Amino acid sequence: MKLTEAEETLMHYLWQAGNAFMRDLLNAYPEPKPATTTVATLLKRMADKGFVGYREYGNSREYYPLVSKEDYFSRQVNGLIKNFFNNSASQFASFFTTQSDLSANELETLRDLIDDELKKKKS
Repeated sequence: MKLTEAEETLMHYLWQAGNAFMRDLLNAYPEPKPATTTVATLLKRMADKGFVGYREYGNSREYYPLVSKEDYFSRQVNGLIKNFFNNSASQFASFFTTQSDLSANELETLRDLIDDELKKKKS
């Protein structure tokens, strides 16, 4: 399941905080800040989707992520590869390296990462 752009923005603030009350999340936004009701609605939808949990303390709720940033990102990238690149990581890598503005240094870093993974998988 995917988050909307507004939900993703809020989720990034929650991942940064770890645990947060509504006021903490509102304070994380730049000006102009969204309305409290908007953030409350987003949190409810995110909880319904299984991305956010909370603990109640009287009338307050402390929110926390149920999905790690790494797991969410991995699912999104894998979905992108499946939906746009015929489930081919090599087609994705080819597109990424030829269509993005990577420097020679960044490409070398990518090559080193791939070489390291190859060594691990061959061991």
